[in-house]
Amino acid sequence: MTEPGDSTAAESGPEYRVTADGIEKAFGDNKVLKGVSFRVARGTATAIIGPSGSGKTTLLRALNALDVPDSGVIRVGEEEIDFSQPVPKDRLRRYRAQSGFVFQSHNLFPHKTVLQNVTEGPVFVQKHPKEQAEAEALELLQQVGLAEKRDQYPFQLSGGQQQRVGIARALALKPKVVLFDEPTSALDPELVGEVLSVIKDLAVEGWTLVIVTHEIQFARQVSNQVLFTDQGVILEQGTPAEVLENPKEDRTRQFLQRILNPL
Repeated sequence: MTEPGDSTAAESGPEYRVTADGIEKAFGDNKVLKGVSFRVARGTATAIIGPSGSGKTTLLRALNALDVPDSGVIRVGEEEIDFSQPVPKDRLRRYRAQSGFVFQSHNLFPHKTVLQNVTEGPVFVQKHPKEQAEAEALELLQQVGLAEKRDQYPFQLSGGQQQRVGIARALALKPKVVLFDEPTSALDPELVGEVLSVIKDLAVEGWTLVIVTHEIQFARQVSNQVLFTDQGVILEQGTPAEVLENPKEDRTRQFLQRILNPL
């Protein structure tokens, strides 16, 4: 099966879509990432879990250089950068183009329609013909169940619908990996399921996904790999069965106990 986002069926692609080695990031005196290293295999889903302030969102943003790391080497798709060296803007732009990012709070353009939001990147960033971009965007909107909303504006949509538009917008760039930052945290509980269902479908279709989430049951169902972060490091990683069912670290067990049995 060819992974979505590949340009041709003949492309074999690298074994790993993401490799991160020794990632460091500080904000002032606060060292948020402390030498983080991990791999994400092509066509798999990786869930990043951990307590608030553990560095998981900063790690995700580092993969897209929304938060540029202070040091370390990251390869995403076909682009590798050593962040201990100055990075030219054009190189950083090519690097960022390898991934699509789905934000907590949707980040849609309020003055643009649903269709315009999805075609913005392909038309203005990737310079694709408008007709081609619109045809592909309509397919994606159909995929996330929102084709009939193409001409509406974000304020006319529910939070769950806005998040699904955000997912379609990320996919429209045909990225090598899709990054999700707590995609359900800003949603009312009754809207969470519709967004998680779309992400599950993407995993089944073979997209490479990295998902920061607090939805432990979802992580168990959808992911091939779970990373547990704490105090700026990956304290434990493995399959969902290994990390979520039989964790080795006391800190992981304590976290899961609080999340799964809050009372």
